[in-house]
Amino acid sequence: MDAAARIHRAAFDQALPALAGLHTPEADRWFFRERVFPGCLLWGAFDDAGMTGIVAFREGWIDQLYVLPVAQGQGAGTALLQVAQNAFDRLQLWTFQRNWRARRFYEARGFALVQETDGTRNEEKEPDALYLWIRA
Repeated sequence: MDAAARIHRAAFDQALPALAGLHTPEADRWFFRERVFPGCLLWGAFDDAGMTGIVAFREGWIDQLYVLPVAQGQGAGTALLQVAQNAFDRLQLWTFQRNWRARRFYEARGFALVQETDGTRNEEKEPDALYLWIRA
């Protein structure tokens, strides 16, 4: 779980630097151990250097999908997403509106925008976007 928390933090901070440092590394590790791991299936992507990406999903939802910045664009995110898509016929996920790279990634893989919010309901108070994928 510690490696998953480190990947999450590195990818999150690179994608959204204005929100960097929102949580401590200890809080990230706690979140993965106590919240993500017990409620989700968790898969990792690996290369010779170790774990490079993670996906955490449960029925109907992708809760986390992060790839280390140095490993992005090499297929790990797509492979991890396909694990979740192979497991379920319908998936939803939230991403932040200004995370255009993530939005393009999901849209290119068949996810459709369902809703945008002003962010008042998320911890970061950041406008977000709900996406949905349904197996054709």
